[in-house]
Amino acid sequence: AFLLHDRDIYIRCDDSVVRALEGHIMPLRRSRGYAPYPVPLPFESPPLLATGAELKNTFCLARDQHAFMSQHIGDLANYDALVSYKHSVDHMRRLFRVEPEIIAHDAHPDYLSTKYARDDAVYSDVRRIEIQHHHAHLASCMAEHKLPESAQTIGVIFDGTGLGPDGAIWGGEILVGGYDGYHRFAHLTYIPLPGGDTATLRPYRTALAHLWRAGIAWDDDLPSTTATDEQERAIIRQQLEKKLNAPDTSSMGRLFDAVASLVGVLHTVTYEAQAAIWLEAQADPAESGSYPFAITLRDGAGVPSLIDPAPALRAIVDDLRAKTAIPIMAARFHNGVADLIRDVCDLARQATGLNNIVLSGGVFQNSLLHKKTVERLETARFTVYVHELVPPNDGGLALGQAAIAAYTARHHES
Repeated sequence: AFLLHDRDIYIRCDDSVVRALEGHIMPLRRSRGYAPYPVPLPFESPPLLATGAELKNTFCLARDQHAFMSQHIGDLANYDALVSYKHSVDHMRRLFRVEPEIIAHDAHPDYLSTKYARDDAVYSDVRRIEIQHHHAHLASCMAEHKLPESAQTIGVIFDGTGLGPDGAIWGGEILVGGYDGYHRFAHLTYIPLPGGDTATLRPYRTALAHLWRAGIAWDDDLPSTTATDEQERAIIRQQLEKKLNAPDTSSMGRLFDAVASLVGVLHTVTYEAQAAIWLEAQADPAESGSYPFAITLRDGAGVPSLIDPAPALRAIVDDLRAKTAIPIMAARFHNGVADLIRDVCDLARQATGLNNIVLSGGVFQNSLLHKKTVERLETARFTVYVHELVPPNDGGLALGQAAIAAYTARHHES
């Protein structure tokens, strides 16, 4: 039997989703039961609206020392979600009596949340502040822990995608900074992403791109090679060599996809992060081996260091040919990424004297990587901040946008 009703839903509010980790709860979707309970800000904010991201969208209204995070809206590429977004913004503005003097938005010009922020019919006399995606991730974790406005941290920001100032797709970033700004200390080496967004649905494409960048032949004994046919491989090779519809990316999320395909876990996906989720589920928790990454320190002022996964990829190929079990390879990759984070953060500490680290971005929803990373950093005597009030994914981005915009308004009035 089905019990139905014909009442309109006035305010849509999804169920919340959290993950229990050692010692705390990590929100993955902050919605029913949490929103719009305010997150305390570490400093005063003028009335403002932060419009959030395109995926897993939430927005944030702030005033005084209160940040009112919305319920989970979802992916704004869906028209119904966009209508719900606009309705929810209007509702919360009335509910909390916030008339924004500032509107903060992501730097990506094609995000519908950015286009909404730039809609002169809605916000004609409001100051707009553009905020880089990964800087907002860093500030989000800082703000929820109420780090003071003068604080500077090392930020490990690993996710799937975010537009960088150089026009590339960022996502494997070690940043140094605070609410006032950031610089890029290190990042994963760029690879061309053949087919752009198409590659996110076909991890074998990303695997082939990483193999190509590492100088590893697409031999027939590799699972990513046999996942496609000769004709498609020829097209992918042309895209890589001629940079045809193949934007550069430093994404750690795409590297997880690539490894999932390379070891034979999954070659095509039907939902976001499926390949990485399956790879995490396969990993043997008892395995202590680790795949190596190469770190190239750059001497030029302001030039970030490079993190090259090529040695890890070569080690995976060697293990494949030695018939190593998938759970062992999956665990060695997770261990390698955790070791990499510790090593790069130690280099950043030597260069800056900073000992505080924030971990943010959707990759840190991976509880295995999260646990191994925190253990290694704390053993190395870092102070580690992780998400406990808002999600590490783009669902927490608006809080970071709000904190940066509030800081900017307080210190850079124009």
